[in-house]
Amino acid sequence: MAYPSSHTSSEEHSPASSPPTTPGNGSESGDAPHLDLDGGLYLPPMSSGSSSSVILVIGGLGFIGSHTSLELLKAGYNVVIVDNLSNSFQTVFTRIGALAAKHHHGTGRAIPALCFHKLDYRSKSMRHLLEMYSVPVLQPSTTQVQSPRLVRQSRIAGVIHFAAFKSVSESIARPVQYYQNNVCGLVDFVELLGKHNIRNFVFSSSATVYGTKADLGRPLREEDVVHHPESYVDDSGSQVMAEPLVSGLQSPYARTKYFCEAILADIAYSDPAWRIVCLRYFNPIGCDQSGLLGEDPKGVPTNLFPVITQVLTGARKELDIFGTDWDTRDGTPVRDFIHVSDVARGHVAAIAAQVDAPFRTFNLGSGTGTTVTEAVRSLEAASGRPIPVNCDGRRAGDVGSCVASNERAFRELGWSTKESISQCARDLWNFVSRSESKAA
Repeated sequence: MAYPSSHTSSEEHSPASSPPTTPGNGSESGDAPHLDLDGGLYLPPMSSGSSSSVILVIGGLGFIGSHTSLELLKAGYNVVIVDNLSNSFQTVFTRIGALAAKHHHGTGRAIPALCFHKLDYRSKSMRHLLEMYSVPVLQPSTTQVQSPRLVRQSRIAGVIHFAAFKSVSESIARPVQYYQNNVCGLVDFVELLGKHNIRNFVFSSSATVYGTKADLGRPLREEDVVHHPESYVDDSGSQVMAEPLVSGLQSPYARTKYFCEAILADIAYSDPAWRIVCLRYFNPIGCDQSGLLGEDPKGVPTNLFPVITQVLTGARKELDIFGTDWDTRDGTPVRDFIHVSDVARGHVAAIAAQVDAPFRTFNLGSGTGTTVTEAVRSLEAASGRPIPVNCDGRRAGDVGSCVASNERAFRELGWSTKESISQCARDLWNFVSRSESKAA
């Protein structure tokens, strides 16, 4: 049951570009923010004359994208979201703005700007968007006879990329679409960023790049999969050289993530002006503690916790557990579940970090393995409801265990997880309960 790491999906179509929007109207009076989820709250729009920098979030209204956008705003960053709404809802944008305004109320700090553009990251409109977020500046002359010249400088200080198809099972059935969107789309997009001198890039990768190395029986280290030779100190204290070898990638989805990492590594090493960070997700779950943001895919969910919530709400009869004969403590697969807000804070740390190398990978995981059965029990405890299960055979593309070593992220990003699996379950049930009350 290798439920894949969660990413915001973008579909094949490319909606036309639309003007930037802000989350409604509000007051400058300093009164407490009112969480009007229909009209939203005002956040200052991006003005062409402003010199403030922004973070561009591609796929920023999806599960992890929305939580990351919120955490960026909480940290004081201006945020520009691009999403084609193929697997997300525009109401999420309003909620992000409302929660950010509530967070900043009373702090004495200005509310960061938040804008949204509805378009596909592979569309030609991306070039126009990048040009829109650039400003003219005078470039000093390098010689006495040369005059200063006017050039355009991007206000986009960094880009976080969530726009990938994400289903293991779907990738097996539709490999061409996965390679087109995840790999070809990334190559064209990164080339476009380079042309606009935007070279601070955070990529959403996945623990699936470890392939069958996940079954080594120990937490996975970033050095287990590298794209250029890399020296490190192993557990015995010996200096070891990791070579760019990979084994047992179980699906086209996993291969797209591995290929994208390799491409980004090659780009960064060819031009040290790039600063590229790949964040390898394990299993993001839960939702913002407010209960206003959560995992709400438009299609059929494939990740474990959204499927469980469908069972809890009666939308699905029972939970299918794929494989009960794995070499684990209860026979069900072991996964490294991590609160999505912890994952989001990992992106904030990555966009700001000063890493030594032009390319660096980091695991975003709790470092603790939880079986599927244990995860089910945590949601039963949070909801007070039983969860019927159906035990089935193993699925193609699954591995029995996948747990992260997060030492590198702690050491170099100053990042660590804060939330437990029980808190994940409580926050998720809060989101589900609110949704049920609204629908009643």
